[in-house]
Amino acid sequence: MPIMNIAGFYNTLVTNMSYLELIFETLDEPVLVKDIPGATDMPKISGKVQFKDVDFAYEEGPRVLSGVSFTCMPGWSVALVGPTGAGKTTVVNLLSRFYELQGGQILVDGFDISQAKLASLRGQMGIMLQDSFLFSGTIMDNIRYSRLDATDEEVIEAAKAVCAHEFIMEAENGYQTEVNERGSRLSVGQRQLISFARALLADPRILILDEATSNIDTRTEKALQEGLSRLLKGRTSFIIAHRLSTIQHADMIMVVNKGHIAESGSHEELMKQKGEYYDLVMSQWVD
Repeated sequence: MPIMNIAGFYNTLVTNMSYLELIFETLDEPVLVKDIPGATDMPKISGKVQFKDVDFAYEEGPRVLSGVSFTCMPGWSVALVGPTGAGKTTVVNLLSRFYELQGGQILVDGFDISQAKLASLRGQMGIMLQDSFLFSGTIMDNIRYSRLDATDEEVIEAAKAVCAHEFIMEAENGYQTEVNERGSRLSVGQRQLISFARALLADPRILILDEATSNIDTRTEKALQEGLSRLLKGRTSFIIAHRLSTIQHADMIMVVNKGHIAESGSHEELMKQKGEYYDLVMSQWVD
């Protein structure tokens, strides 16, 4: 048995060494986007976003965006729709400055984001993805993660604002209820509401939602709409969604196709044009 234990330990050691090698390879990856010399802090954002003739292509790949231009006013909700691979996520990734442009400019309140310090830009932005990640710990701690100095009262107010307070209080220990990593003890809708509360607590001036409601069934989605509308109120937001029912009330809808803005306008305006957006809406109704 001692020999078998040693052999088992050796196998575990070899396996962990291979994982460590991958971890260090990731840590050694060079940072491609960094502060330029002389970069300045981004002033407090009001939320006006401008893309001016933006061109972009990933490394050794075809051009993803070509000559993209649009203006989003402070407080607007902007929806990006279109087929998979059209460039919707690339638009918000460039706004977050995860990549450098090949051409054009992106301005926030008239300030070129390439001249801003990354921390000062991203510190005023919030991103919600399709998979809402919750950490092992209490619901209170998971909401507070976006702003560690927030008081318990501020956390509770954020939860109430997005309609999460009721189900939290029904849990065994309320806000002190322990959740497993990735929130396996909670439903998809409950995890999403906690993410909404977390984002609201951070109070970002620009909010990005990338397919944030795609995994939620229609019945749960209706319950989330009120929380989502309160989350978006008073801040500039970019919403990527294939489910068009979630973006019909957006201030501006942009149809992205083959790296271009094919159409833009309100839901009513685009439906009257009977173009690509009209075809997308009608195809979902038929489905």
